[in-house]
Amino acid sequence: MVERLDEAARAGLAAALPEWKPAEGRDAIRREFRFRDFNEAWGFMARVALLAEAQDHHPEWSNVYNRVDILLTTHDAGGLSERDLRLARAIDGLAGR
Repeated sequence: MVERLDEAARAGLAAALPEWKPAEGRDAIRREFRFRDFNEAWGFMARVALLAEAQDHHPEWSNVYNRVDILLTTHDAGGLSERDLRLARAIDGLAGR
């Protein structure tokens, strides 16, 4: 079973993933990405989907034109886990940020 993050890991979140913010009302992190247009946003989502599938960890997300909103939490753990941090770092890498 996947374990939720402990307090020590949570304390380092802001430094480790500065673009990711706590999701209001959830034990989760979220980030908004903006692109030049819908095509670029959709291409990013396709790359994230392949990455998420390879990690067997899937985001909650939405897309409106050039904006992609991603929320990460581990449902099996009932909140944030190391799986979320690993996927967030990989997504940041895809975005070049």
